[in-house]
Amino acid sequence: MILLLTAGFGDGHNTAARNVRNALERLAPQEEHLVVDVFDEAHPVFAPLMKQNYQMLITRAPKAWAWFYRNSGGMKFDSKPDITAGLRNAIGELLKKHQPRAIVCTYPIYSKLLGQIKTMGHRVPPVYTVVTDSISIHPLWLIAPSDGYCVADEASKDSAVKLGAEPEKVHITGFPVSLDFLTPPKPEECISAHGRMLYLPSTGVAHVARTLESLRPLVAAGVRLTLPVGKHASRLHHVVRSFTDSLPKADIEVMGWTNQIPKLLQTHDFVICKAGGAILHESLAATCPAIIDYVVPGQEEGNAELLTSHGCGVTTRTPEETGREAAKMLEHNRAEARRMKANMLAHSMPDAAMRIAHVVLDHSRPA
Repeated sequence: MILLLTAGFGDGHNTAARNVRNALERLAPQEEHLVVDVFDEAHPVFAPLMKQNYQMLITRAPKAWAWFYRNSGGMKFDSKPDITAGLRNAIGELLKKHQPRAIVCTYPIYSKLLGQIKTMGHRVPPVYTVVTDSISIHPLWLIAPSDGYCVADEASKDSAVKLGAEPEKVHITGFPVSLDFLTPPKPEECISAHGRMLYLPSTGVAHVARTLESLRPLVAAGVRLTLPVGKHASRLHHVVRSFTDSLPKADIEVMGWTNQIPKLLQTHDFVICKAGGAILHESLAATCPAIIDYVVPGQEEGNAELLTSHGCGVTTRTPEETGREAAKMLEHNRAEARRMKANMLAHSMPDAAMRIAHVVLDHSRPA
């Protein structure tokens, strides 16, 4: 069996783990492939609170988070008190119980804990790290060696090598997006007279309200607006309802939780979203240009750079600027959106999860 270790701090780590598992299940259906959030396993009571605090910090105190992010690269997790003992013990128990033939880590520091377990005399199978950072990789991903690293692109490989990874162990695979991206949409699903924009609101309520107002002229002119609010449904209910009520004849679809994000990205002209690792790589896989309306300092800057440096998206600083960029995307029969889509073709890797699964299966032998 293959064990995939993740952590629910943001969506990227869990998304990567689940998608690699799905690819492994397709390539090796005779084996079990298990995804485990080690924080939930080690600290079932405190883990949810830790994740809530993380989310609050990156949204309400981004400067404080940026300071911590940039100064945490030197952490070694060797000093006393041993704050990672619970995590290491949980991983040790997982190894005893499942005896995996390979381990895939989609969260940093796990390679360090596995190395500590190995020095204690326990058997540790080959370890593969799927780096969810892009371009500027945080040093904690390379805090201890892995048997292989899977990164998004050439620039990310250069970053990993500078941090100490052996070049031959770094595989450029892309970010593991859903296997659904391998199925193209039907041509008729992409037809739209006035254009389609997808908005994934995740910022504060006031920011979302201003963004919707900036999009009002486009929506009033007939542009379709799709709004999957997902886990933000309750906190954004009043703002979204007020906006839709004010445009009763507009082409607006508000959605709750959905598993149709791949199809939505494939069939819309562009997406408005934050610079999360998962969503930006999903937009790249779907060749759907991104208007990035929020970047978590430090942590997400490389993700944004991955798209903007290749002319596949833009970053905005205010809701009003977001509205202007959305209008620009749709001008002249969507010329700007088409240009960005063409740029994305050279960097799109919708099969990234399959590539990573091949790396793991080809470099590890059955027990």
